Amino acid sequence: MIQTLPSMNRRAVLGLGACAAAVAACPALAQGSDKPIRFILPISAGSGVDTIVRAASVALGKAFGQPVVIENLPGAGGITGAAAIVKAAPDGLTLGMVSNNHVINPAVFKKMPFDAINDVTPISVVGATPLVLVVNPKLPAKNVKELVALLRAKPEGYNYASSGNGTIIHLAGEMFMDEAGVKARHIPYKGTGPMVTDMIAGQVEMGVVALPAVQQHIKSGALRAIGLCGATRSPAAPDIPTIAEQGLPNYAVEGWFAVIGPPKMQAADVQRVHDAVAAAFTSAEVRDAMDKQGNVIKPTAPEQAASYFRSEAARYAALVKKANVVLE
Repeated sequence: MIQTLPSMNRRAVLGLGACAAAVAACPALAQGSDKPIRFILPISAGSGVDTIVRAASVALGKAFGQPVVIENLPGAGGITGAAAIVKAAPDGLTLGMVSNNHVINPAVFKKMPFDAINDVTPISVVGATPLVLVVNPKLPAKNVKELVALLRAKPEGYNYASSGNGTIIHLAGEMFMDEAGVKARHIPYKGTGPMVTDMIAGQVEMGVVALPAVQQHIKSGALRAIGLCGATRSPAAPDIPTIAEQGLPNYAVEGWFAVIGPPKMQAADVQRVHDAVAAAFTSAEVRDAMDKQGNVIKPTAPEQAASYFRSEAARYAALVKKANVVLE
């Protein structure tokens, strides 16, 4: 975790140094404030969004003309981190990268400490990342057909992990069980990192994860990919078939990620942040990193992001109701 605290590790210090070097190399971009941009990630280290933002951290510092400090604040399906963004001053110095979970939470939690739509400033839906269903390699299933057969033969005899109750990862698992007509016990974790660790150790048999978070584990054989959750295969993993093409044609879900700020940001600050984020994520070096991870980068305008948040909230509210997911 990169923080402004004395406990920063060596890699974090080097990361900040790289950002500072990038700023120094672009004096035209550094004419504004020399205060760091605090980029809050409401998820644990090692998750898909965490991997994405860290791959773009140097380019973000370069585009903003200011150091960018990344801070993970996981908890409550993203509510903890999002609450910190909501409470921050609307000066453009505190931002966050959120995922589908941000607009799912109002449908799964009975009480929310803020309005997920109206208490933030949507700045850009930056892109989407593929999700993948993986299993521990000791499980005797190499594809969707074999996995479904196992689950049908032993109803609720297997466990599937998620990064937390009501998250997009949880819903993606529920949607798979529903489409396949099978059941498994849901085991929620506090973030992607511990979830993946336990899948590798065999404590849980399967789970849906963002592809960037488990690419290396799939390549090493620590986890086995059953199928991609999106409608099409990913150029980053062309050998992994989709779940849809393996007999569940109606199954399609992917993760998206978006930059938000506190409520009541000035229009000029919103545009400045949007332009910097778009410049960073469309730069050659970041596009190359995103292509390798399988992410599709298409930064939207702020007004498009706001509209997308509303439509996605409505879509997931219907899915949550169908899956009967309600949390205190």
